[in-house]
Parts: sequence; C-alpha cells; structure tokens
Amino acid sequence: MGSDHYFSASPASAENLRQISAHLAGRDVQVTTAGGVFSPDRVDAGTQVLLANTPPPPPGGDILDLGCGWGPVSLSVAMDSPHATVWAVDVNERALDLVRRNAERLGLANINAVTPDDVPADVVFRGIRSNPPIRVGKSVLHDMLLRWIPRLDERGDGWFVVQRNLGSDSLQRWLAATLDESFSVHRAATARGYRVLKVRRHGTPATESITLP
Repeated sequence: MGSDHYFSASPASAENLRQISAHLAGRDVQVTTAGGVFSPDRVDAGTQVLLANTPPPPPGGDILDLGCGWGPVSLSVAMDSPHATVWAVDVNERALDLVRRNAERLGLANINAVTPDDVPADVVFRGIRSNPPIRVGKSVLHDMLLRWIPRLDERGDGWFVVQRNLGSDSLQRWLAATLDESFSVHRAATARGYRVLKVRRHGTPATESITLP
C-alpha cells in the first residue's frame, strides 16, 4: 500500500467493499469490510484472543473501542451490552464508515463511530477494549494510551491485546511505571503469541490526559 496504512485518516487505496462472515458475541453474522482498513478479510488473531479472554462488558454506561477498525470489538460489545453506549474510535474515516454500516445492518443503535476529537471531553468510560495500532510507533502509541486510559471510571477496566513479539511485555512494564498509583496493570491472558493486558482504575476518575514531561 506504499504510504497508505490502515491508520491513515483517509486511505488512498481502492475501497473494494466486500462481505465476510464473522462469529461475534456468539452469533454468526455478515459484515462489510474494505481495503485500506485493518484486517479486511477476517477477524484478526489478536482481536479473537481479546474477545475470547475478556469478561462480559459492563451492562451499561460508556465503553470505548480504541482503534476500532471495521468494528469487530464494537459490534461484539454492543450486542453483549445493548444498554451500553459504545464509542468506536479510529482516525481512519473509512473504518468508521464501515462500523456505521455494520451497526445498521445488525440493528445496533448503541454505537457511536467517531474520530478521537469527536468524543465529548466529559465522557468517562466504564470499560475499554482495544487491539491498539502498535505499528504507529511507540511514541504515538504511548500518547494514545495516556490520552484514554485516564478516562476510565473508578473500578473501570481497560483490556488491551498486544502481540508478544511486538513488545507486549515492555508495554506492560511501561504502563505500570507511567500510570499513577490509582491504576494496576497485569497480564490477564496469553494465547497464540498474544498477551491480554488488564489495566484497572482503583481511584477517583479523571477526565484529563496525562501530560508527558
């Protein structure tokens, strides 16, 4: 794809819409994907590991899918928790369009597919589910996580899947060293070469991002 990546805001590659089958939230569904988004031909292995190794999402409140792609995590959470509001966040406008198409197709009215800057500043999340875009680079990834993890509500959990050979263990150490004492970080599961990291907020929620020195 040259310089056209799945984390591009407006992919230049051909859209090439396609229909695929997926097993989400215990259902076999048909969804629409496209070129220029992450894993357009299947639910990728990391997302499968994440979905298989996290508990049911909170039944209500706001839940964040950070780096949503075409929406497998958002769609699963929305089906599992129909009274929750799912924020499907991505910089890729094509991916967000696909999430909206798929939510409509599945009759899910509880998904907001938006860019990061379109999430209201006063929203605090009861949970985060994310297969984060590791390939954006360490600095961008760290800034992204420090923008969103501090918006977890008290006793809210963030679940992140990262491939072991792409730095999951070093990311776990960095999170533990960087987040303040109101958070705990541990490895919740290992499967198929991936780690699922759990970040829990124990203290009072905040709505401001951490500013790195």
